[in-house]
Amino acid sequence: MSKASTIEIVSVTKVYGTTTAVRNISLKIPGGSYCCFLGPSGCGKTTTLRMIAGHEVVTSGDIRLGNTVITDLPPARRGTAMMFQSYALFPHLDLVDNVAFSLKMKGVAKEERRARALEMLKVVHMDAYASRRPAQLSGGQQQRVALARALITNPEVLLLDEPLSALDPFLKIKVRAELKKLQRQLGITFVHVTHSQEEAMALADLIVVMNDGRIEQAAPPREIFKRPATAFVARFMGDHNVISGKAAEYRDGTLSLAVPGGATFAAAGRACEPGALADIAIRTDRVRIGEARAPGLGFIGIVQNIEYRGASVKLSVSGAGIDDFTAILSDDAFFANPPKIGEAVPLCWEHRDTLVLEPGTA
Repeated sequence: MSKASTIEIVSVTKVYGTTTAVRNISLKIPGGSYCCFLGPSGCGKTTTLRMIAGHEVVTSGDIRLGNTVITDLPPARRGTAMMFQSYALFPHLDLVDNVAFSLKMKGVAKEERRARALEMLKVVHMDAYASRRPAQLSGGQQQRVALARALITNPEVLLLDEPLSALDPFLKIKVRAELKKLQRQLGITFVHVTHSQEEAMALADLIVVMNDGRIEQAAPPREIFKRPATAFVARFMGDHNVISGKAAEYRDGTLSLAVPGGATFAAAGRACEPGALADIAIRTDRVRIGEARAPGLGFIGIVQNIEYRGASVKLSVSGAGIDDFTAILSDDAFFANPPKIGEAVPLCWEHRDTLVLEPGTA
């Protein structure tokens, strides 16, 4: 197998007693890519990572690395390495011996394993601290050592379980840039679990959004951002408003959606049977204050909350049968004529910034 082997998950299910944690998922992760599993707590993303690693037994289905079925192989024979959330460094060993530990377990001679460990510490820019112990390091430095320890086995796939969760916000941004650079440098497949949308968007070539043990969407970041597949993805990523209702009419590629409050909205996309439940999405950053140019592309809402964000302002409104609708306005656009909480404002958007969503997998 090459160092950039494809990972293929084929109809994999994981059951714990009466609880199904992962439900018949299938996915292909291209070799040499950076893949992020994203979703809320309990959605099955970490369980999936642990099944790839061999730390959880697959209930049904198969996992392949390249042309090899690794479903029943022990972790040490899979060609994968896992970096755990806790780092789990040995407090009594210096950094070289921490990184070299797996080679020691394989019977590699002391001089050789320490030399290889020092080389790996250079890769993560920690060679200057080689003689220190973990307690003498910052959280970010400990993370780099844990990364070096995982990489010293020369894996085809590196598995990362929320590796940035323990870092402060400034360090997270710095370390994620280093992770992406390292992945490109090594050319191996990284599979990274996170609950942070921003982290996944910044790092991944492929984002896999999970919900209730299923895959809602697997696509490049730009597609996830511009064209969320389902209402769950649109809501979870936070870049789209979701309006739910019943399909009223479909004509010339446009669906008319009737909402319980009596309003009708228009969106571009797939056809739905009249009367069928449907969801449409509208980009939050494309909503503006003003009168709609065409029917179904706006409404009058009551301002519920205003959040100043520096370059932008988040406006939360309700109206026309919609409880929570968001507009992300530029600083200039908002302060040109700033509305107040409780005030009625007309909101509008363009037809091209709408989308008819697919039914969710759940």
